[in-house]
Amino acid sequence: MFIPVSGFAAETTGVDSKNYDWNPVMDAIIQVESHGNNRAKKGSSVGAMQITPILVVECNQILKRRKSKKKYKLSDRFSLSKSKEMFLLIQSYYNPFNNIEKAVRLWNGGINYSIQRTQRYFEKVMNLLKN
Repeated sequence: MFIPVSGFAAETTGVDSKNYDWNPVMDAIIQVESHGNNRAKKGSSVGAMQITPILVVECNQILKRRKSKKKYKLSDRFSLSKSKEMFLLIQSYYNPFNNIEKAVRLWNGGINYSIQRTQRYFEKVMNLLKN
């Protein structure tokens, strides 16, 4: 389910749907993080979505808790499809009600994100979503 951009006030409160379309949010994050460059590197963050090694470990822990045999490798961060899978996995675990604001801040600031520290990033992503 995708809610039109004009409904952003309602969107940021969260949408309870397993079929939520995260593609517009992921596309905006990709533009902010790397301008679409799958080979982008900045410190320990790499790929189009600038994934850290810690996020890969967290994804693997979630998969293990769910009794999945799947496991991500650090090199998967350079794959756009695997990066999107990791984003969706993190959202399904830490953001089950699909709150867009939480999704963006969580992606930027981690599990214990600070609203103040993620504000500029959140605004950049939201501006791309609105346009």
